[in-house]
Parts: sequence; structure tokens; C-alpha cells
Amino acid sequence: MTDKAVTAPPPRRGTTSLIYDPKVRSIFFQVLTVVIIVVAVMWIAHNVSSNLARTNTASGYGFLNGRSGFDVGQSLIAYSSDSTYGRAIVVGMLNTLLIAVTGIITATIVGFIIGIGRLSKNWLIARLCTVYVETFRNIPPLLVIFFWYSGVLAILPQPRDAIHLPLSTFLSNRGLTFPYPIWGEGASILPIVFVVAVIIAIGFGLWQKRRQMATGRQLPTGWIAAAIVIGLPVLAFIAVGAPLSFDFPIEGRFNLSGGGTVRPEFVALYLALSLYTAAFIAEIIRAGIKGVGKGQTEAAAALGLQPAKTTQLVVVPQAFRIIIPPLTSQYLNLTKNSSLGVAIGFPELFSTGSTTLNQTGQAIEMISIMLTIYLSISILTSLFMNWFNAKMALVER
Repeated sequence: MTDKAVTAPPPRRGTTSLIYDPKVRSIFFQVLTVVIIVVAVMWIAHNVSSNLARTNTASGYGFLNGRSGFDVGQSLIAYSSDSTYGRAIVVGMLNTLLIAVTGIITATIVGFIIGIGRLSKNWLIARLCTVYVETFRNIPPLLVIFFWYSGVLAILPQPRDAIHLPLSTFLSNRGLTFPYPIWGEGASILPIVFVVAVIIAIGFGLWQKRRQMATGRQLPTGWIAAAIVIGLPVLAFIAVGAPLSFDFPIEGRFNLSGGGTVRPEFVALYLALSLYTAAFIAEIIRAGIKGVGKGQTEAAAALGLQPAKTTQLVVVPQAFRIIIPPLTSQYLNLTKNSSLGVAIGFPELFSTGSTTLNQTGQAIEMISIMLTIYLSISILTSLFMNWFNAKMALVER
């Protein structure tokens, strides 16, 4: 008689097994998270609505069409106290963008120079760059802003005793006054020509890169691109009859009249944020270059490349892959730090938004507007830098 093996029946899939199922648990916690967020948002909305009703505070964005009643010190577009609150916010946003763009460009250039200088074999240059980095990196940015505004620009002479600079330019504690350009008929085509020149220069750079990869021959791409970007607009400017004149500043007994003026608040904020952020960018540049293996430099030297060409063609392109991600954070920090301009009266977004909030009492609406604008600027900056980072990434075979 043969014994038959008895096989146990498979266990039933009950509640206990479902709890330990990774897929079920994942779905459950995701649904729970969404429910908690929805409930929290509904509670906040109900609380805000109740508080507004209790204080008889009107809600909505209709106040943006009301008369602002306040002036701003600097505006890239036409603005007066009779303009609307909405236009005042646009003025602040444009001033924030102006600080961000000019500051990022300057901070990148200065940071790159200081970062390279820290790696110099010259003892004096390396130590001076180290002092620069350690000084600015350990000082609050607001203190740097006050240093430039109160310690440097405020001690300049009065407008009647302004410092005479070349090209009918004057420097005083009211800012830098210069001949203001006035464009005539036909000048509207020049921005279009400039954009076309930039597109042509980019196309030439892409073509030159493919040509170099195929033949190994290299053209002076930078010089040719610069000639295209500068030359085409200049030729167009001449072709339309040079429609440009200047409003020159005139010295009065007590003040300067005419011309354009760069306000000291802008100069102080621009210099402070640029030089402050450059110290952090310099360390990023240094770390990126140090992250490139020594073998790359030795291989370039073995091929007969000069040190300058080795840095330009071998070290820097590889260092960019290390530099770009943290560099994005510094660009975002500079843009957000522009809100510190409110401390010296520069009319950036936070300053004009705060004045509007105080006059209208529309706190929720104004905060939502400022949050949306700052968030949009930061996201667009991140998207561009992520795209650039992807272009610089190594292509794996």
C-alpha cells in the first residue's frame, strides 16, 4: 500500500494579506494623502471666508483697476500716481526681472573669474580670491546692501557738485545721470533684426559643431557669432537712417535736468546681490573644475593642447555638468533676494505689492499675486537651466 502525499490547500487571500500587499498599501496611502490635502484646503478656505465675512472685507481682484495714488522711484514703463494698482505691480515685477537678469549675468562673470582665480598657481591671486569668497559668503546680504547704499553711494556729492564723467555723464548721490537715447521713426525694426541675428548666430554655432565633429576643423565660432549679433543690427541701423538722438543732462544751479538716471537704490541692490552671489558661484565653479579628473588634463597636454585651450575645450565643458545644478539654486536665490530692496526703497515686486496691500487691505489677493509671480519666475528659470543641463549632459553610446 503506497502512502500518498497530502498537499495543503492554498491559503485564502484575506484582509490580513491585503494589508501587506505593497500595491494595495501604495494606493491606500496615496488616496489618504489626497483626502487629507483636500480636507485641509477646504478647512482653510472656509476659515478665510468666515473671517472675511465677519470683518466685512471685500474679496476679489477688482481693486487692481483702482487708482494707486503712490509714486515709484524707478519704472521701465510709463507710470504715475494716477496709474492703477495693476500697473504698479507690473512696474515692480519688471524691476525685479531687471535686477534678476543683470545680477545673474554679473554674478556669473565675476564668480567664474574668482573661481578660476582660486585655482591659480599665483599665490597672491589665489589668496585675494579666497579673501573675497570668505568675506562675502559670511556676511548677510542685507548688510551688503546697506554697505553699498549708505556707506558708498550716500557719500557722493550733491547734484550741483556732481562728478563730471566722460560723454556728458554725471555721478552724484542722486545716481548716475547720462544722455538718454530717443529713438526715431524706423527704429522699431531694430529689435526684430537683433532677434534674427541671434537666431543666425545660434544656427551657425550648431553647424560649426557638426562640422567640427565630422572634420575636426574648428572656426572662431565666438568671434563670428559676435560679429553677426552686433554687425547685423548696426547695418540695419545705418540702413534706416540712424534714427537716434539724445537728451543730454543739463547742469542747473541746484540740480541736473534732462537725460536719464540710474537710481542709487538700483545700483546698491544690483552690486550687493551680484557680488554676494558671485562668492557662492565661485565656490561652485572651483568645485566643478576640481571634479574633473587629472587624467583629462594630462591627456590634453599629451595631445599638445596649450593650457588655455585645455581649460576652454576639455576642463570647462566637463565641469559644467557638475556646476549647472547648484548654479540654478544660486540664480533662484538671487532672484528671491531682490525682495530685500524694500529695505532701501527700491520699487521691486515685494515693495510695490506691500504698498498696494497696505492701501487696499486685500491681503489674500496681493499675497497670492506675489506668490504666483515669484513662483512663475523661479519655475521658468529652473526649466531653462534644466534644459541647458540636459544639453550639456554626456551622450552615452
